Amino acid sequence: MRIYTRTGDTGETGLFGGARVPKDALRVEAFGTVDEVNCHLGAVRAQIQDPDLGALLERLQRGLFVLGADLATPLDARPGSAQRVAAEATAALEAEIDRLEDELEPLRQFILPGGPGGAAGLHVARAVCRRAERLCVALARQEPVNPEVLRHLNRLSDLLFVMARAACRRAGAPDLLWNSPGGGVGG
Repeated sequence: MRIYTRTGDTGETGLFGGARVPKDALRVEAFGTVDEVNCHLGAVRAQIQDPDLGALLERLQRGLFVLGADLATPLDARPGSAQRVAAEATAALEAEIDRLEDELEPLRQFILPGGPGGAAGLHVARAVCRRAERLCVALARQEPVNPEVLRHLNRLSDLLFVMARAACRRAGAPDLLWNSPGGGVGG
């Protein structure tokens, strides 16, 4: 099987269920941004030394394939066309957040994105995940979307934030706290 099909050469792509849509359609932007999150997680996983966080990253990547397929399948598509994100998957993210937060100091102020041990890459993935969430919110205003997708992306970005903090702590680096300069940007 060849990687190229030539079916997208005119600026359209196919959704699961058979519909063809422009490549710049909001639905395509949404699942494309989910793919971008997945790529960032893969890059972090390649550099992270912590086996616990590495295994969690792999599980998250696998789950993002389900989420992307859910978005690439309109809700009115033939039943069984694709897996859908389920509430149990979101609950699993919440359990991971709780587990990792147990090892962290309570957060009392904003922190600057960055840090060792893959933390900086996790912050990038978190920011891209928030963009994916915003695109899905916009998409849900235009056409039906599995509501669990929105909850899942919201929880995933929270988990990525907590994972970044955990990566810092496990690497022996403190959170870099943001202090209001009092004089605006640049102090």
